[in-house]
Amino acid sequence: MAKITTIFQSYFLEAIVVDYQSRIDQIIETLRHDLPTLFEKDISYDIYTQNIYFKDPVNQFKGKLNYRIIFWTLRFHARLFFTEIYFDLHEVSQSAKDIILATWTVRGVLRVPWKAHIFFNGYSTYKLNQDALIYEHIDTWDRKPGEILQQFFRKGKDHN
Repeated sequence: MAKITTIFQSYFLEAIVVDYQSRIDQIIETLRHDLPTLFEKDISYDIYTQNIYFKDPVNQFKGKLNYRIIFWTLRFHARLFFTEIYFDLHEVSQSAKDIILATWTVRGVLRVPWKAHIFFNGYSTYKLNQDALIYEHIDTWDRKPGEILQQFFRKGKDHN
């Protein structure tokens, strides 16, 4: 009887691990679908916890409502300040059991007479809880916010 119990426990734990991994695979697919168009349309929020923590070089907050607001703000400012803006998603992958990493580039043309270009690279680190929901999203940029802001005043295609 002990052997049957051990086999059942092993099978049950394996099923939980497979289910958790399949949820992570679904999250990766959702991110691959949502991120390239985040400046154009809203993302899916069902992969995040209610108390999601977000941090980038200029923002830091908790809560799904605030998370929704930051994405609305990105879309609003993209339409207002840019004639072209792109979120080029390079890769989304699972870097650890409970971590997903996305690498990307933001590039665009500002709505100014000198058509200044903006360009910076970054990566997003998403941490998942035991229910395979994202509870933390940290963005890291390859430049300081002030360096990105300086691009607003340059003419043409200077990306450096």
